[in-house]
Amino acid sequence: MKFRGTTATLGVVLSGALLLGACTSAEPTDPTTTAGGTETTATTETTSAEATATATETSTGGSAAGNPEACLQDVGITETQDGDVRYTAGPGDWSGYNSITSKTYSTYNSAVAAHMFSSFVYFGTDGTICDNTEFGTYEVVSEDPLEIKYTISDEAVWSDGTPVTINDYLLDWAAQNPEFLVPGYASGENPDATPVFDHVSSSFAQYVPEGPQGEVGSKEFTVTYSDPYPDYKLIVGSALPAHVVANKAGIEPDALAQAVLDRDAETITSAADFWNNGWMYNPGELPADMADVPSSGPYKLKEGGWSAGQSITLEANENYWGTPAGTRNLVFRFIEDAGQVQALQNGDVQAIEPQGTVDLVGQLEAIGDAVTVESASSLTWEHLDFNFRESNVFSDAQGGLALRQAFAYCVPRQQIVDQLIKPINPDAVIMNAREVFPFQDTYQEVVDAAYNGEYDTVDIEKAKALIAESGIATPIDVRVGYRSGNQRRTDIVAAIAASCKDAGFNVIDANSADFFGVELPNGDYEVALFAWAGSGQIASGQNIYASGRPQNYGEYSNAEVDAAWEKLATTLDESVQLEATKEIEKLLWDTLYGIPVFAHPDIMAYDSNLKNVRGTATQDGISWNAPQWQNA
Repeated sequence: MKFRGTTATLGVVLSGALLLGACTSAEPTDPTTTAGGTETTATTETTSAEATATATETSTGGSAAGNPEACLQDVGITETQDGDVRYTAGPGDWSGYNSITSKTYSTYNSAVAAHMFSSFVYFGTDGTICDNTEFGTYEVVSEDPLEIKYTISDEAVWSDGTPVTINDYLLDWAAQNPEFLVPGYASGENPDATPVFDHVSSSFAQYVPEGPQGEVGSKEFTVTYSDPYPDYKLIVGSALPAHVVANKAGIEPDALAQAVLDRDAETITSAADFWNNGWMYNPGELPADMADVPSSGPYKLKEGGWSAGQSITLEANENYWGTPAGTRNLVFRFIEDAGQVQALQNGDVQAIEPQGTVDLVGQLEAIGDAVTVESASSLTWEHLDFNFRESNVFSDAQGGLALRQAFAYCVPRQQIVDQLIKPINPDAVIMNAREVFPFQDTYQEVVDAAYNGEYDTVDIEKAKALIAESGIATPIDVRVGYRSGNQRRTDIVAAIAASCKDAGFNVIDANSADFFGVELPNGDYEVALFAWAGSGQIASGQNIYASGRPQNYGEYSNAEVDAAWEKLATTLDESVQLEATKEIEKLLWDTLYGIPVFAHPDIMAYDSNLKNVRGTATQDGISWNAPQWQNA
């Protein structure tokens, strides 16, 4: 076995969040939602805090706000090689072409979508935000107000030949339910507002209240922010094909775009049903007309390429204008963690990134030099989140803070880290923050300002006293929900059950194959166990912790936390961002939103004959540069 350490160095305040928020991790991660949600597990990456940050050109035409070497490098691909390359992102089956609905946003889906939709930016290996100048460019026109001009490449087209234009971004903005469409939703002033579009995020509509400005069908548009926004580079990224949505809704494509500019809510609403549901298919059944699922990236869905529960295959997009895909077919296999090493050894897949366990590392070592293994610092983190719905025992209407504290005192976090994580990463520690990671420069400063260490050690007597204070009779049933098929999480729940039993909690392993699609969004749990995975955003955690936000699954609400997030999300000043982060972390500890546990050790393994594989610390996972993979 070839073993390489690729620990990433990250130097600014990182948040655990994705573009939309954080991704849950299948960890692997499961919803790719922000770190602060898709679940993979946690998410963060570095971003420039200055709107005028200069970009460094790379050999592929990309640019970076941070480390240019973290971006895609020119590996000499000029034409697509025949054959296929095979990877598994985990057991999660593909669940639809539109991967940004509340039901489809996951690391599994995001891993596939990443290669079918082009964007102005992408995440480099260490969280650097890289510019994809093959797709288009952007420039800061004004800092006060913050105004950005976007120019899409004249060559950028969907795989059906339709140009990528402002129309696609107008629909993307409208799908995030702006004020004219759903009053109070994007602003957060009416958390009970029912969104028209089931978009996992409302950030674009929230921070750019007037939406993209430009002529219908144009390759150029501008966006103006209501306040300076530190993650402005990430708000406008990829977009779904507006012309398909319009055609399916019986609307002329330009007419739908004009309806957005005209604030014609009735016309826009008529397109929402297809946007929400039209791209979801029965397992294994792709649309009869593949024109319904065009691609703007190097790969597209392959006709007949979806085998339910087994795999989904992408094929090279012959109409892609940029650097061609390295290999004709890119196959995503759906394989449980426990079977991934064997699948790699058998050649069923050529790259894996399973959740690291002691047994798994031993299995990889036994394969020998045929496999290359990389270890990396990960921007994914494991956490336990309480359910704050009034009917739940941990809500403020029932056991409240005292009961949440009691549970925190009996969770054996040090034991979990020592037994499950340190054998893989000897430097692992209990994670005591949510928006910064233990290997980041500001971590200790933030923790010192926010947390006193009271829950680092199990204290059963304190837990008993707090349960008595809460007034809840024992034994107290606590369903810990998580996605099934994850042995490490099974072990974590077993450790919690053994420790908390003496305090009066009856911890129930409530794993479910549909946890992210059913139990988590429906609040059918007392405690949720999963991970957020991210890539370098500063303010994306707002989508998780602020009141009424799409990734706030437990319905936590705190006015002070909301105000602190507003402070963080409306400044480009790094010092203000840092102080707001400290305030947020302290409030989340003081009210016990949940319990952070550890940052994930990242283990990646691949066939030593597979060329151009590069590890990454971000939520995108090892397949982030899969269009460059080729067989030797």
